[in-house]
Amino acid sequence: MRKIFAWAVHAFTASGLVASFFSVLAINDKNWRMAMFYLIVALIIDGIDGTFARLVGVKEVLPAIDGKMIDYVVDFINYAFIPAYFFYAFEAVDPTWSIPLTLLILIVSALYYGKVDMVSQDNYFIGFPVLWNIAIFYIVFVFQADSWINVLIIIILALLHFVPIKCAYPSQASRLKWLSIFVSLWFAVVTCLSIFYYPDLNIWFRLQSMLILLYFIFLCILDTFDLRASTK
Repeated sequence: MRKIFAWAVHAFTASGLVASFFSVLAINDKNWRMAMFYLIVALIIDGIDGTFARLVGVKEVLPAIDGKMIDYVVDFINYAFIPAYFFYAFEAVDPTWSIPLTLLILIVSALYYGKVDMVSQDNYFIGFPVLWNIAIFYIVFVFQADSWINVLIIIILALLHFVPIKCAYPSQASRLKWLSIFVSLWFAVVTCLSIFYYPDLNIWFRLQSMLILLYFIFLCILDTFDLRASTK
């Protein structure tokens, strides 16, 4: 029975690819709301599959299957490849910048996944993690800014992949863990509401999205300060 549950957990992780497939179809139809909705579904799957894996003990039950590798494949597609395609298709920047920035997202994401110190021993991401799905959400559904601002956002985030900042994974954060989990859940709610009302830019959803972003930036600063202090 445990093997059945373990296989079910791996299948659940892999189901993120189903969400990614439907996101691509929505992007092809220029249905930005549904495209982002499916990316959020994939994000939710990724956020809870690890809990299921630990409860079932998949490593012990199915030692020949590396769930982490399955997770990496699904994550790269949903957090890098499809957001890059979304960015390109949405035409968030001047056409001169469109291809170069799309390729930049893909290349820096692949390089980031190749870093041996991508995740620290205390389960923090080192450098801006590959979360281009979140970046695209803010660009399309929150900021709705001019082309040159979007250009700067992409370039800055690409550079931050390789800056030794410490970014918490909410469910494994050592600081303000339960608050971070609550904020993450609230972000999922605000994101869904923002998508539902798009293209209307609701000021309250926009404000809440900005506050959530500021919270995680502040947490990142606190954790990074501790990281630098420990390396002296």
